[in-house]
Amino acid sequence: MAVLGILVGWGGAGIAHAVIPASVTFEATDDPGSWFECATTGTTKSIGCVPESVAGTGQKSLAVLQPGETVSFVSKGRANTLHTAVTLMLPTGAAFFDIGNPLVPPVMGGNSAPSAPLTLTIPGLYVFFCDIHPYMFAAVIVDDPKTTNGLDLGLTVDLPHVSPGGLTASPNGVTGLPTASDLVLRLVHTFFVATNPHNWQDYRHASWNPSYPPVPVLASSDGHTENVSVPDLNAFFHTHFSEPKALSAPIHPTHPGVGQVWVDTQFEMMKEKTKPGTATAVNATSWAVERKVGLPHHGTSSGEGMNNPHNMWTDKDQTVIYQTEWFDNYLTVFDRNTGAFLNRIPAGDAPAHVMTRVGNDFVHVSQNAGNNVRELSSLTAGNHFVRDIPMSIGGDVHPHAHWMSADGSMMVTPNEDSEDSTLYSFNLGAIAATTTTGHGPIATGMMPDSSKYYVANFLDSTLSVIGLTGFPSVPHVTTVKTINLLGNYNPVTGAVSTPVGALPIQTPVSPDGRFVATANTLTATITIIDTKTDTVVAGLGCDPGCHGVQWGAKKGGGYYAYVSSKFSNRMLVVDPDPNGAFAPNDGSNAVIAGQVLLTGPGTDGTVSANAGMGGQGVLSIPVVYNGWVQELPASFKALLTTTQQTATK
Repeated sequence: MAVLGILVGWGGAGIAHAVIPASVTFEATDDPGSWFECATTGTTKSIGCVPESVAGTGQKSLAVLQPGETVSFVSKGRANTLHTAVTLMLPTGAAFFDIGNPLVPPVMGGNSAPSAPLTLTIPGLYVFFCDIHPYMFAAVIVDDPKTTNGLDLGLTVDLPHVSPGGLTASPNGVTGLPTASDLVLRLVHTFFVATNPHNWQDYRHASWNPSYPPVPVLASSDGHTENVSVPDLNAFFHTHFSEPKALSAPIHPTHPGVGQVWVDTQFEMMKEKTKPGTATAVNATSWAVERKVGLPHHGTSSGEGMNNPHNMWTDKDQTVIYQTEWFDNYLTVFDRNTGAFLNRIPAGDAPAHVMTRVGNDFVHVSQNAGNNVRELSSLTAGNHFVRDIPMSIGGDVHPHAHWMSADGSMMVTPNEDSEDSTLYSFNLGAIAATTTTGHGPIATGMMPDSSKYYVANFLDSTLSVIGLTGFPSVPHVTTVKTINLLGNYNPVTGAVSTPVGALPIQTPVSPDGRFVATANTLTATITIIDTKTDTVVAGLGCDPGCHGVQWGAKKGGGYYAYVSSKFSNRMLVVDPDPNGAFAPNDGSNAVIAGQVLLTGPGTDGTVSANAGMGGQGVLSIPVVYNGWVQELPASFKALLTTTQQTATK
């Protein structure tokens, strides 16, 4: 048994040398990094979960099995909302796995029934993820017992959900990708970074030196022969990804922004609470962290606190923060100026994004583990439940990052499960259109004149451009274009010839309608799109897990795009037009104007771990998008130029 010798030889002492078939169970948790935590089950342990002494301190989501052994998933008392377990990567020929029904959290802290065990018979690499929270990973290597000189990843893998540009793919994803191809290596690298907090990029230090299991690995570069023998995976990844990397202390922009920038530091821990997450406020003039809110005394049970805060918005007076708890079932409301808790409102399963509606200040929250957008009354009216608005006429859709039109007449959603986008008309009181998108639509952004909107398709690295006409009376949609963010990327060799973006997430349109900024999590890049031509005109470097984007006013005119990253503790400030002369005016001269370290003392608790980490939702105060900017109080309007006050070019 090759694996037993490898694990014991690399520090796996204490693992029993049994030949009884093992099974592993991955437990869903709310804990940063170990969202699927591995436990070896059964009376006698075989290989099972790879110990941290081999996988790396903090790595709890990796298992090694023999053919014929099993894996299952369970939710116990450590997860507060619904999760799924779906195959992201598997050996060619292996059966696709989807647990079918979400893992339901247990009542009163008991154990839910585990999913039916999946028997893994074909050797190679298996990666599972939650398609509601798509950075929840678990990985299993089924080792070929005939090999003796390394963990065998097999010849090729299939990516059932993923269909990146540059590959000829079936409607069900990519098949037959060599295990040593650039795309597979990047996905495996992302797994080891995402699932280990010790591997996150900490800008308080001078270098970033992630660690990986120092084990021998066999793979294939051509899909036909095992022609890649890696004696030490840790050393190989360091060479392939040019690690360790020197880190520089963040340098603030020389030109100020306006107001505040809030970032959901979703993985930051406070010693006063058990659930992760804070909301961090940055002063856009001094670029200093001035508030960090965790609400440690407000949760579903004593001591939990705010749970995985994911996305934010505010009311028309900019007085409160509406905060979704993505790994829970609540929308929390707190005072923007003091951080004081105001309310916690049931919002449905896994509420992801929140926006207000222009005209009545109603609040709309997407139910990412359901099929609705929950509508709540305005803050003035007490934020009471109004209704759940279905985003489909039947079937699961799982809406994520929706967007509202500037006139308050429309709402669009990206529907991860059904791979389409819903246009809801408030004037009609009904769904006006459903448009097919790419794989895994996750975020939307709309032009200020509502002439078109963009959908980021997470799993095939494209943006769907959808035209809008006939609004507000009878809106009509037309798919204008599909922008391939990986159109000039070779997934086998890794060669690129233009700016690229893989696994895009948030993708808002600038308030003046000139640019789209997209955060791409796999490639750690920011792509800038010219909305006149709907082409990628610039690419900028980002951090691991590049995730959130929101636009805010630049003092004296123009706009900044504020960008967050999940596995880093800094925020990037992007200037799409640094010369201010609109020449060139397509965004091709976009630059990183500066960076901000998101660490700092807590306002209502003591930061205890993952300082400043988990950057996801971003909110700029004041909100300067068309429709919302016109409703600002006079004191906020006074901070803006005449052009910014009307959100025009």
